[in-house]
Amino acid sequence: MRQPGVVRRTLRHRELGLSDEQVLAMYENMLLARRYDERALLLQRAGKINFHISGLLQEPAQVAAAFALDRKRDWFLPYYRDYAFVLSVGMTMRELMLSLFAKEEDPNSAGRQMPGHFGCRRLRIVTHSSPVATQIPHAVGFALAAKMRGEPSVAFVSFGDGSSNQGDFHEGLNFAGVLRLPVIFFCENNQFAISVPYHKQAAAPISERAPGYGFPGFRVEGDDPLEVYRLVREARERALAGEGPTLIEVMTYRVAAHSTSDNDLAYRTKEEVERAWERDGIPKFRNYLIECGLWSEERDRELEKRIRAVIDEATAYAERAPFQSPEDSLRYVYAEDGEEAQDAGPGVY
Repeated sequence: MRQPGVVRRTLRHRELGLSDEQVLAMYENMLLARRYDERALLLQRAGKINFHISGLLQEPAQVAAAFALDRKRDWFLPYYRDYAFVLSVGMTMRELMLSLFAKEEDPNSAGRQMPGHFGCRRLRIVTHSSPVATQIPHAVGFALAAKMRGEPSVAFVSFGDGSSNQGDFHEGLNFAGVLRLPVIFFCENNQFAISVPYHKQAAAPISERAPGYGFPGFRVEGDDPLEVYRLVREARERALAGEGPTLIEVMTYRVAAHSTSDNDLAYRTKEEVERAWERDGIPKFRNYLIECGLWSEERDRELEKRIRAVIDEATAYAERAPFQSPEDSLRYVYAEDGEEAQDAGPGVY
């Protein structure tokens, strides 16, 4: 698979136990998520969808985390910017687009929830609530259940830096630490809680809070997916060995506005955002693959064409798909006569 005449500087991924095929798949998922994010913004600006909340620049870390977990055993509680994560654990581009257009086939909520509020039984993605940080105690509950049942699984929960200052964060981490539960807390510190910059939220790194709860915390750069992979994999191994939780703080930057309803230039400068693009991990990872002899500019152009076709098809499909009928508006809200409890609807646990 190596390109002739290319000298490999390093093979970090092999030292971590990742195959060449795996790192290529990681790169493809990063780029797929990036192009989805860009398309979603265009659709909102064109008036075809109502809302989008971006995960630009956070894709490399999300993909790395997903590849370090067990998709058949672990439980996933991603937050609303984690498009790259859910794509990496099996959600399809069609399904993301159906959610974006709020259509009945949306597996997350049948079009009832805002985009980015993931929930999919098939993929072990637990339903997400709109209030920030609520997924943290939910993840702790899943970890407690796994421990009580003796199941070899880990709960993985992601959230932003703003969520780390909510009460749910403290309650979840404290409970998990006391009971040494198999849970990984994955904080994607993108430097902003909507309009509040990080230095006005906290006086110290978020990762340094972990020892106070009785378990280790680590800080890692989000543009280094292989290091993120290593930390998440080791955190999972610790959890399965009965050594309890881990807090991982991923340093990144939110280059997009908080959402399409936000004017971010009211609280930061255009120059600051432009400088942040230097931290983009996708071109860095592509260059790494080229240096390893696994990739080329020609293959990159081919991948871009394939991704464009996938996104075009998914967009057209979702746009044509029907909305949920008004008659079903209360379905899954109230129990119906003879309805079994397990039929709780799409994405619902």
